[in-house]
Amino acid sequence: MTVTTPATGGDIKGSTRGLPSLGPEGTRLLRLLDDTFESWGVTAGARPMTMPPLLPAADLAKLDYYDNFPHQAVLAAPLDLEGRLTAPFDGERGQWPAAALEPAGLGLPSASCYAVYLDHQGTAVADDTLVTICSWCFRKETHYEGMRRQLGFRMREIVAIGAREHAETHLADFTARIQSFAAALDLPLRREAACDPFFDKGGSKAVLQRLTPVKYEFLYEDLAIASVNTHRNFFGDRCDITLASTGGPAFTSCVAFGLERWLSALTRRHGGWEAATGAVLDANARMRADASNAAGPVI
Repeated sequence: MTVTTPATGGDIKGSTRGLPSLGPEGTRLLRLLDDTFESWGVTAGARPMTMPPLLPAADLAKLDYYDNFPHQAVLAAPLDLEGRLTAPFDGERGQWPAAALEPAGLGLPSASCYAVYLDHQGTAVADDTLVTICSWCFRKETHYEGMRRQLGFRMREIVAIGAREHAETHLADFTARIQSFAAALDLPLRREAACDPFFDKGGSKAVLQRLTPVKYEFLYEDLAIASVNTHRNFFGDRCDITLASTGGPAFTSCVAFGLERWLSALTRRHGGWEAATGAVLDANARMRADASNAAGPVI
């Protein structure tokens, strides 16, 4: 099935439920973008990893996820084989009632990086650790819209774990990389300080983020398609990730790319799948040439 591009505003199957599909043209562009962002991480020294799509709810709770973002949380629970007999599937509403489910012990994460920190818990890391992953992420929203706002979406992240300087340099380097890529794509982006969508906007963490920005988003029109985020030593403390060099808690930061949102922005800017794909290929070639010229001639 070939779907209408997000730029045209046509109906995409499943888009109103936050679960749109992609045809071959969109799939090709998504893979091209993901390969591009992954290569940036690998070139910087990141280890590619694959993380599970589900995480123990207890682990996410340890990271204050359900306190800070209960409005976005999505949980997974198995059927209660006895409960389903008295609380059968509701065909009219298209759902199982809560009485038919066992307690939900698994969570569907809203960002890729949570799994990285949990995977490194209880370990000592090098000062300059880098990891890159692409995972399915899930967020309950008030409404869904094509490739712009989804229940399930893919997020490529490049995660820094280590010394404070390493975490800070990571964000500075990739801020410059994103801006150069956007210029090569002829994709005008705004960089803006942002806050995570805390449920309690008057809570201490939400207030701290407004006073001292730790997140910057890159927006095309009104759509955030990438972000750079610093967490200081929060995840190092909560997950007991220490520095092998000093024994102190690790600092972390991450660079995130919402792949479907990039599809929306590029097709809106360039007019369709083919033109958007060509723009990415040309931008990659231009950036490789610029890097080669900057390196100078081989003697």
